[in-house]
Amino acid sequence: MADVFINYRTGDGNDTAALIDNELSNRFGKDRAFRASKSISPGTAYPDALLTSLRRSALLLAVIGPDWINFRSKLRNPEDWVRKEILEAFACGLPVVPVLAGRMTERLEREDLPDELARLAELQSVRLDTQNAAADLKRLGDLVADMVPELHDLEHAEAPAPDPGSVSNSAGDIHGTAVQSRDFTGDVGGTVIKGSTGPVHSGNGNIYQNSRHVSGGRHYSGDGMTNIEGNHRGDIRHRFGGPERREDDER
Repeated sequence: MADVFINYRTGDGNDTAALIDNELSNRFGKDRAFRASKSISPGTAYPDALLTSLRRSALLLAVIGPDWINFRSKLRNPEDWVRKEILEAFACGLPVVPVLAGRMTERLEREDLPDELARLAELQSVRLDTQNAAADLKRLGDLVADMVPELHDLEHAEAPAPDPGSVSNSAGDIHGTAVQSRDFTGDVGGTVIKGSTGPVHSGNGNIYQNSRHVSGGRHYSGDGMTNIEGNHRGDIRHRFGGPERREDDER
């Protein structure tokens, strides 16, 4: 069910209506805003779809483009759908917010409107300037959330629990590169390292096979299973024996 009905005239405000629809859909969900050209499927009787969706909505946003007031003949036509939708919202007691599209669009004046629509001129409007679109859309979204409690609650609902089998990161603070994986098969845990303060690489290979080599701050040990760089202040154990002696222990 749509919570926000976007009222607009094709050729004068439809681009602004699309921007509003996109903002509200991204923020509250794609089915929370009704815009005729998007929400009515081909082959559907649009008069029924328009009125049904409008009556189920909680708010109507009336997009007022720069030429909106110049369609006076249409605004006086009982069959004009822009007029019909606004009057239906009034009849249903829905809040109506005029959205002025662009910085040059002026506020509506009672004398420029048919009597049936004169109430529009008394309603507080908001402006959506395409040159300040991000901030104006955010402000409009905040207003919608305040005016439609269901959307406000939806936006602040707690995030759902992760799906079974999903991966979460418990590595804590990491400075550098970390790779996280779910399932391992084969040999893991060949090396246990505690208290490392430098880069550590552990894996299978034939690096300095059956030798012990020390060069600068690099330690290569044993069967090539462990390659440790940097200053390591902690316990280092490899898979084939107890504690490994550090070079500074031999001094």
